[in-house]
Amino acid sequence: MKTYAPEDLRSELAYIAYHFHWPHDQLLDMDHIERRSWISQITLINRRFAEGT
Repeated sequence: MKTYAPEDLRSELAYIAYHFHWPHDQLLDMDHIERRSWISQITLINRRFAEGT
């Protein structure tokens, strides 16, 4: 099992929780790849919104 810096984990959790309001436990149940996938999707949504599309 690979681990990474706690501040990176907190950053991922905060980003998703801020946008989707998912509970902490649900976010921790996801693996890193799934969280990164959601972060990518949120980033695309934000970019489209900022561009007005």
